[in-house]
Amino acid sequence: MRSMSEQSSNKGAKNVKIEVQLDEETSNGTYVNLARIFHTHTEFVLDAVFLPPGTTKAKVRSRLILSPGHAKQLLAALGQNVRMYEQKFGEIKLPNKGGPVLH
Repeated sequence: MRSMSEQSSNKGAKNVKIEVQLDEETSNGTYVNLARIFHTHTEFVLDAVFLPPGTTKAKVRSRLILSPGHAKQLLAALGQNVRMYEQKFGEIKLPNKGGPVLH
């Protein structure tokens, strides 16, 4: 097993080191090319989906269930990382054609 240390980035919060365990199978990752997101009053559900090219049958590869607060923190973290990526590698261009958008 591998582990990583992360620190809290909440303003005003004490920095706490968290040991994150990552087993070998999970560390390989899973490729997805589509996301399906829905929510209730108390949680957000994010399905990571793989849709093979040229087909219409997609499969959920992973599901994240988040509190509204954690969903908002994930949104902020993704936005920050996309900005850092684009500063380093240039703008991410999205295709003009409308691909599937699932909610």
